[in-house]
Amino acid sequence: MRDFELELYFSNWEFRARYNLTASDIESMSISELLALASDEDREAFESQWLGYTKTFGHPELLEEIAGTYETIDSSEVLCFAGAEEGIYTAMRVLLDKDDHAIVAVPNYQAAETIPTDICSVSGLLLDENDNWSLDIDRVKREIRPRTKLISINFPNNPTGAVLESDRYLALVALCRQHGLYLFSDEVYRLVERDPAIRLPQAADLYEKALSLNVMSKAYGLPGLRIGWVASKDKRILSKMERYKHYLTICNAAPSERLAIIALRAKETILQRNRNLLDHNLKKLDTFFQDFSDLFDWYRPAGGCVAFPRYLGSGDTNQFCEDLLEKAGVLVLPPRIFHSELHDTPLDRFRIGFGRKNIEAGLAAFRAHLLKFNSTN
Repeated sequence: MRDFELELYFSNWEFRARYNLTASDIESMSISELLALASDEDREAFESQWLGYTKTFGHPELLEEIAGTYETIDSSEVLCFAGAEEGIYTAMRVLLDKDDHAIVAVPNYQAAETIPTDICSVSGLLLDENDNWSLDIDRVKREIRPRTKLISINFPNNPTGAVLESDRYLALVALCRQHGLYLFSDEVYRLVERDPAIRLPQAADLYEKALSLNVMSKAYGLPGLRIGWVASKDKRILSKMERYKHYLTICNAAPSERLAIIALRAKETILQRNRNLLDHNLKKLDTFFQDFSDLFDWYRPAGGCVAFPRYLGSGDTNQFCEDLLEKAGVLVLPPRIFHSELHDTPLDRFRIGFGRKNIEAGLAAFRAHLLKFNSTN
């Protein structure tokens, strides 16, 4: 497989840049802050946790809490992983073989296409930036081949923040059912949409051959737990994925499982905290991009905590992002990070994140850089 460009870039800059304005998670909390949300019983269970191996599928209490976030899924229809990435990797390795064909939405989180393309033939479906980054269902139909086995989507989308319209989403599910295709749905940003009315149902609740991916890292803001999961009514596939996991992490970390149980039992408190932070930060971004409307085309994301604005200034957008990092210490993701082998992706857009606290400091440095840049051009 080709290098994971995003992670390579982050491995160099994520903890070195003075201002991280491209993080894809929401401000996290300390263990003590999370334990403050726990019941006495759950706090005691964490503090007395035995540090041995755990069940491959996940702790029974954790599976119950995860199942409770769905409408029709029970605990036997959930398989836990060490984060979302392991879930993506395992699902693609189990579902696809060399003679298959897959369809993947673009732009995307790179693993969504890199792993399938290492296995089989893959077609890319470019989200339409002139239609709120939506998905053309007629184009999906045209891409289906006799050997098509899977369609992979991600809404709310990374990097655009787009949420697919409900009617198109339901049409996609119906199309998968008509052709007997698996639907892999990355739903890690679900629950932090700007408007709850546009929130999509989880694929695993709607369709027997859907796999819903989620994780504690994004909407819940707890990436350090490294707890993700796939939910599906297809227990045969989950069983095959469990056996594949035996060659990877085998099981999750017991303390992380206990903390994830606490977090899910306090999910409404955590999610409201995170929604408030995103609303606050989005207003800051609205003002910032309005002040520099000659330099940027701002698309307000419908969900998640990342956005994909267009750079309108002179010169190359990749170089603009590199200069911003080098001269102002502000980290955003340049367009080259979102290069796809399946479809041309925009070369004039960059990813900015707004899930962390103290966004004001980063935007102040960004503003100062632009003012200095404009004064010298």
